[in-house]
Amino acid sequence: MRGTNQSSVSEFLLLGLSRQPQQQQLLFVLFLSMYLVTVLGNLLILLAVGLDSRLHIPMYFFLSNLSFVDICFTSTTVPKMLANHILGTQTISFSGCLTQMYFVFTFVDMDNFLLAVMAYDRFVAVCHPLHYSTKMTPQLCGLLVTGSWVIANLNVLLHTLLMARLSFCADNAIPHYFCDVTPLLKLSCSDTHLSEMMILTEGSLIMITPFVCILASYVHITCAVLRVPSTKGRWKAFSTCGSHLAVVSLFYGTIIAVYFNPLSSHSSEKDTAATVMYTVVTPMLNPFIYSLRNRDLKAALRKMMGRKTCS
Repeated sequence: MRGTNQSSVSEFLLLGLSRQPQQQQLLFVLFLSMYLVTVLGNLLILLAVGLDSRLHIPMYFFLSNLSFVDICFTSTTVPKMLANHILGTQTISFSGCLTQMYFVFTFVDMDNFLLAVMAYDRFVAVCHPLHYSTKMTPQLCGLLVTGSWVIANLNVLLHTLLMARLSFCADNAIPHYFCDVTPLLKLSCSDTHLSEMMILTEGSLIMITPFVCILASYVHITCAVLRVPSTKGRWKAFSTCGSHLAVVSLFYGTIIAVYFNPLSSHSSEKDTAATVMYTVVTPMLNPFIYSLRNRDLKAALRKMMGRKTCS
């Protein structure tokens, strides 16, 4: 069987989150609701930042990029799952599976890099406020986002090519609602050692480096804030960064739990629950976390809503 070519499996079956009809109906309504909230919430942030000239600063430039990435992120997995439920099918082609995996992890990497870039932006704003405008220039902001896209695509291309060379012989049922790396590696009848090693080394480096940058930024921010004599000033600085830290904790906690453990220690049920957190829940929560804790963004949203009501 190990000598069988990958063409012996032309499609996979996405088993989804449940095989119980009643639970499937409930999950369909739940995921449809979360998807609509995610798209609407992130679109509102994009519109608010685009229409309000006061928000044309680096912090909101990065936030609008994060909102765009989150819309694309959820759109690579949830619509396919909803369509499969409506059409009564579970199939996805081999090429479609690899394509979905490519885009899912491109957007995961982009979330990863943008969270690090946003942490650096907050570090400069809090620790070097007098030099903020000279350090965070439009050119640097554009370069940081463009560089993130390039690195993310190159990284995911490597893992996709490694996956494409594997053989899938008999079992084609993926106990998941999208083509994730871990269940695909378990299904392969080839030697997956190289792919696993690259995930645990190069993949870990791609995830851990921005995470370390985030931690370093917030250590410096905390030290700077503790030197502020005013309690009100400390609270203002911490509240500005608090929303970012909430997103970072949820995102990295679930990613580390799913991917950076040996393949033998994985449980499909636990992995699926954790992936729902970072693929659906986190993109849905981002607009609420950032808008509810941000006066400027709330003011821009109210202004935009008022303008629509008047028109």
